[in-house]
Amino acid sequence: MAGSTSDDDEPVAGINVTPLVDVVLVCLVALMVTATDLAAQSLGVELPRAATGQDGEKTTLTIALDVQSVLYLDGTRIDEGALRTAVRSAHDKSPDVRATVAADGRVPHAEVVKVMDLLREERVSHFSLQVRKGG
Repeated sequence: MAGSTSDDDEPVAGINVTPLVDVVLVCLVALMVTATDLAAQSLGVELPRAATGQDGEKTTLTIALDVQSVLYLDGTRIDEGALRTAVRSAHDKSPDVRATVAADGRVPHAEVVKVMDLLREERVSHFSLQVRKGG
């Protein structure tokens, strides 16, 4: 056989799994980076554009408002009372809770302010509004 240096017909006894582990770790990192964006996109929320938008904001909670002003927490529909309870629970686990609010551009401004106020009342001081990058 061409390229063979031995006349042995012995089967390969060991399998090198290092390349497999490398591929799995790369997939895991890609999943972690895109998870926040996927939650907002799966709800059909049309984000407004802002020239100063930032990518990669690390968050604990992702709160979305769809065009009918329905609240979602991490992709699951939720009412205001349950959202308040979930924020308190997250705050009990970690005093530095962060949140991203992704509101459809057609949602009344008062609804977005209401969610921001709820976060402030529950001692969440680090939150951001998710927008699409561009002008």
